[in-house]
Amino acid sequence: MTLTYKLFKISLVSNIWLNLVEITWFAMYFVQENSIVRKIWGKTDTILFIFAGASAEFALNKAVDWLYFTGKLPADPIGRLFSTVEYARRIVFTTSEEANKAIDTMRLIHGAVEKKRAAVIPDWAYRDVLFMLIYYSIASYELLERKLTADEKQEVYDVFYRVGSRMGLKELPDSYAQWLPVRESHLEQDLKKSDYTTDLFLQYKKHLGSMRFKVLVEAQKLVLPQQVKQLLAFADFSLLTPLVPVYRVSRLMKMDWLFKNILLPAQYKKQLNELDISDR
Repeated sequence: MTLTYKLFKISLVSNIWLNLVEITWFAMYFVQENSIVRKIWGKTDTILFIFAGASAEFALNKAVDWLYFTGKLPADPIGRLFSTVEYARRIVFTTSEEANKAIDTMRLIHGAVEKKRAAVIPDWAYRDVLFMLIYYSIASYELLERKLTADEKQEVYDVFYRVGSRMGLKELPDSYAQWLPVRESHLEQDLKKSDYTTDLFLQYKKHLGSMRFKVLVEAQKLVLPQQVKQLLAFADFSLLTPLVPVYRVSRLMKMDWLFKNILLPAQYKKQLNELDISDR
């Protein structure tokens, strides 16, 4: 056996071993470490814009009455934001096993609510929430960072597709491109302005205060799709539009914490600071 052949075998075995390690590492995590989804959900500002948009759209959803059955969201919308982020983080930043446990727990919680109300949350309502997370993850990142590539958008969709599949949702499109017209259809069919819409926005104002509520509405305008803005009678122009470039510069100067502290009441400062993961 020549030295060259021995070196070839060693190299071959090493490559096989490294590939196995890489495959095992890849399988460990629900969302991979270099994924664009981790970048999106690892920054405070992006998360806040995701939930700013979702809070407006969900107030219009025809299934919003389910939130009023438990009363938890109207009673503490900011607290519900952080609890929702906690579940999202357990999915995005943990192993597949832990992520699946978090998804199963969410399904069990909803199942308990359904049992208590003696009714079933419609499948389209679950899809609407999933679709919001997809849309606002992309819209918020593109607002604050850069345009995503087609592959990155597909990656975002794939992650939430797996979340929806684990929850047992039906009729999920196979790809991001196939999802786009379905999302448009949901916007047309599943939204309407109601008394719940009005009350939820009153609750947002009550818990945020008048100034922060105004900032919330202006932030929502930056990411909401046209159908949602029309139903809420929002203008297309946002007072925050000229400030977005300024905010991007403030992040480079590590001064963005000033803006973030303005957005939420002081009692949530600790939770707000804990949202940043990507820069740790």
